Amino acid sequence: METNEITIKSLIKTRAKTPDDLALMKRKISKKHKIPLSTNSELLKAYHKLVKKRTIKENKGLENLLRLRKIRSLSGIVVVSVLTKPYSCPGRCLYCPTQKGIPKSYLDGEPAVMRAIFNKFDPYSQVQNRIKALNNIGHLTDKIELRIIGGTWSYYPKQYQNWFIKRCFEACNQRKSKSLKQSQKLNEKAKRRIVGLTVETRPDYITDKEIKRLRELGVTRVELGIQSIYEDVLKLNKRDHGIKEAVKATQLLKYAGFKICYQMMPNLPGSSIKRDKKMFKELFLNPDFQPDLLKIYPCALLKEAPIYKIWKRMKYKPYSEKELIRLIKDIKKNIPYYCRIQRIIRDFPSQKIVKGGVKISNLRQILAENSKNEDWKCHCIRCREVKENYNPKEKLYLFKESYLASNGKEVFLSFESKEREKLYSLLRLRINAKSRYIIPVLKNAAIIRELHTYGQLHPINEDKVSIISPQHKGLGKKLIKEAEKIAKKEFGLSKIAAISAIGTRSYWRKLGYKLKDTYMVKEI
Repeated sequence: METNEITIKSLIKTRAKTPDDLALMKRKISKKHKIPLSTNSELLKAYHKLVKKRTIKENKGLENLLRLRKIRSLSGIVVVSVLTKPYSCPGRCLYCPTQKGIPKSYLDGEPAVMRAIFNKFDPYSQVQNRIKALNNIGHLTDKIELRIIGGTWSYYPKQYQNWFIKRCFEACNQRKSKSLKQSQKLNEKAKRRIVGLTVETRPDYITDKEIKRLRELGVTRVELGIQSIYEDVLKLNKRDHGIKEAVKATQLLKYAGFKICYQMMPNLPGSSIKRDKKMFKELFLNPDFQPDLLKIYPCALLKEAPIYKIWKRMKYKPYSEKELIRLIKDIKKNIPYYCRIQRIIRDFPSQKIVKGGVKISNLRQILAENSKNEDWKCHCIRCREVKENYNPKEKLYLFKESYLASNGKEVFLSFESKEREKLYSLLRLRINAKSRYIIPVLKNAAIIRELHTYGQLHPINEDKVSIISPQHKGLGKKLIKEAEKIAKKEFGLSKIAAISAIGTRSYWRKLGYKLKDTYMVKEI
């Protein structure tokens, strides 16, 4: 018997409950049997091998303990980022780096970039190898949030877009398809389903036509490079669009039910700490903005970007580490419950950054420690996700928040702990102005823009109730019922449409929804 298999069988008998328990038991087993100390990755492989051979029964507790980098699946999904091939960009932004052989705004050394280079920018290989890597460290890959990055997506040729997304679906389906539509259809019942699809683009490329195009591709979320809400800052940094384009893009996307992530850049030339603080507050005070998610990317001083020459002429000063920490702290303290901060710093290699606080690679951890020491809290979704703190016996409360956004009304529903410190499940419901719709089926319809239950990812076809995750326990269904009731009783609507990802269509069908114009629709 292999040493890893001996260790696994012994660990099952010990009933270790914490990482410290696991480490202690591993050392004892190693000493007792006079065998080498195994890594968690090695033990995971042995565990899955034994389960497959039916030598042992599944042990979710042990599997969870052995899983590496647990955070990657603690939001109920796994993220797979895929980089497009190098292609020209319509922008000439001062802060944006350019490197030969890499899409604009990206640099070698970034994890996603290195994976793309290794796979020669082939989307199929990137997805397949990322899935394999996640599986090797113990993560389930049933529910995949696909994120397409690189340049301005809307500027790429349509033929390339179709091919690229089709190959991503094929990688998840593990079979080729004759067309994009066929690959999407197959993914509805595939073992690995794409439950969210994100692209990043410029606000000035969002039109009615582009909205329809994005839905045909299966996109459910759009990351907009807003960067700043100050006209003078945008002009100084050669962004080549203004605030009206950002407002219009946000409105059009919300009319169609997309989730919207803003990429914002504090510390741009022309701004200041005072202006940056005011900017982030304005995002949630002004109905023209109201992003669902935020990526805070403080401007990085890079030799590969035009901003480097400006700095050399003493006309630009990056924020110091202390200044940046104070700024992000202020931003986080004012984030509403319905917004999620996705990231607070880019993945640029620190050696590429010439100067400034952006060199801090563990900024999120520093801020988390600061919040404990100084007794303040961030209320963003990411900071409140239940993660590993799931308690099956905990009483949950239904919260409802309504706010105006982009010529419509947003209703944010959530199941949370009493003090709102732990978020279990959420739903975003949108009521458009009746006079405005882009997709015909959305006329006089309430729109479910997002439905998500957090916690450890639970397999799609797993009937057994999980003891470590709140997924598949009916929280989503309860939120949908509440949304249907609100749409009918409060707004007098008789139809509701969900902007479903391809991989979640089967779920909606079970609840009486039917596919129409790329949306899952139900008469209520």
